[in-house]
Amino acid sequence: GYTLLLTGAGFVTNPSLYSKVPFNPVKDFDPISLLAHAPNILVVHPSVPAKSVAQLVSLAKARPGEVHYGSAGSGSTPHLAAELFEALAKVDLLHVPYKGSGSALIGLLGGEVSIMFVAALPVVPHVTAGRLRALAVTSASRLPATPELPTIAESGLKGYESSQWYGVLAPAGTPDDILHLLNSHIVKIMQNPEIKQRMTDSGSLAVGSTRQEFAAHIRTEIVKWAKVIKESGARVD
Repeated sequence: GYTLLLTGAGFVTNPSLYSKVPFNPVKDFDPISLLAHAPNILVVHPSVPAKSVAQLVSLAKARPGEVHYGSAGSGSTPHLAAELFEALAKVDLLHVPYKGSGSALIGLLGGEVSIMFVAALPVVPHVTAGRLRALAVTSASRLPATPELPTIAESGLKGYESSQWYGVLAPAGTPDDILHLLNSHIVKIMQNPEIKQRMTDSGSLAVGSTRQEFAAHIRTEIVKWAKVIKESGARVD
């Protein structure tokens, strides 16, 4: 009879993107477990001469405001991933928001935009076919599904990390024994070899954290993305 929330990265970015939200991500919820990370891949259209992150940064610096990137919409994870990239690389890219990741990917394939931060599962087939070129992954470590791709951090932008993530929370005040029981079951599921392999095949990383680790992750993400959003001027409303 308990109500649970399965949510993603928007849970911690929305309070900074909107002028008002009807919840406090820290005070109104009890974290149960971080389920998984789903990093993006930085890809470029074949017409872009850059074959590495360093070359892309050099190109963007030589053509400020001229390199277009697509996203699933203002405030989406791919949009904020690009904003963090701009801040650390000290470049000026032009944001082209689409109505969803599918439309953005079509725009990239058609050459409407030059680059994009996009989830691994839909983009890897296009990279394999040569329709797009992958430069790096946005996670802190390389993805098991694409071990040949370096991270953006190891490609020169130290400290870069951006991922969609998924976790489970309960309303604040949920009995501690219930939270502990749910956490133990969820962690066991996320450690299941079959589940971990399915996550790997989809370009994600299974986690299954403690409640304390998830709480710390939420607090860190709130501060990190609030700074990026404020400095970039990104808004939704």
